Amino acid sequence: MGGRVVGIDLAGSEKRDTGFCLLDVETLEAEVCILHSDGEILEACVSSRPLVVAVDAPLSIPRGRRSIDERSPVHFRECDLQLRRLGIRFFPITLGPMRMLTKRGMRIKELLENAGMDVIEVYPGGAQDVLGIPRKSRGLEELRRGLERLGIKGLRPGMTGDELDAVTAAYVGMLYVRGEYTALGDPDEGLIIMPPIPRGWRPGKQLSNYGR
Repeated sequence: MGGRVVGIDLAGSEKRDTGFCLLDVETLEAEVCILHSDGEILEACVSSRPLVVAVDAPLSIPRGRRSIDERSPVHFRECDLQLRRLGIRFFPITLGPMRMLTKRGMRIKELLENAGMDVIEVYPGGAQDVLGIPRKSRGLEELRRGLERLGIKGLRPGMTGDELDAVTAAYVGMLYVRGEYTALGDPDEGLIIMPPIPRGWRPGKQLSNYGR
């Protein structure tokens, strides 16, 4: 299967760094950069003509909420609850700065879909748990080497956490277009796309069918 996918580690503000990765589905050659504005992100995606755009940000709100800012006892989507049942750590989307990220994620999704692109929500930290590679909190070089063990090429020493999470997002996007993924949640509320999660998996159990 030819083509390329995009991974985006979205920042909550245009003033902060957003990681962007363009990944070749066949060769796993990665091109990585930092972007900032919504316009830059849209332009980079449109010019890349990706099979899918995998965004590390909440792209929907919990059922029963009218907005992310509404005062409501509803804080979790079904996909969030499934992450929690799996033992995967995450920040609730209604918590502090996550509200700003959620608003921007939903805005970016609308921009990209209006431009004719397929957009999915991913969670690099959780994907890294499933793939058995370190999260960036355990060391950026350790994460980079873990991604290289998966077969990803073109990475360099000194890459930022935003860049490496964008690479992880793109890798999950590649699995998605290959049909090798687990979708958590309710399609009518919002899905998180993850690497395949076998029955009985828990954090710390590395999958043997990844890496080259």
